[in-house]
Amino acid sequence: MPHASNLVHPAGPDSPHAFDIIPLKPRNGTLDARCPVCRGHGEWNTELDLVSFRCKRAICERCHGAGWVETGSDPIGFPDIELSPEGHPEWVTRYVPHEDVADDSLADGNLSPP
Repeated sequence: MPHASNLVHPAGPDSPHAFDIIPLKPRNGTLDARCPVCRGHGEWNTELDLVSFRCKRAICERCHGAGWVETGSDPIGFPDIELSPEGHPEWVTRYVPHEDVADDSLADGNLSPP
């Protein structure tokens, strides 16, 4: 038996209902400011049922879902893949000095290592 629904489709983080039922991400001490795109949530709704609160979400590309971004001179972490000592690929965070990353790369969310 189908249930009642009221679907909304937020077009992005500036849309109404984009952050409904999404809590702010905790600041873990290594990040300085709330992400200017997702405003600290790390993700937003792309589809939300206002009756059951089931949703589909998009991860923020600016902060990679952390909700916070580096603004100071701390090293910047980039997700990367390396081989483990056993020869298997594994996800790691590679840190690059802040001065080696162009400011325009940080501003447009293109967090590609130099």
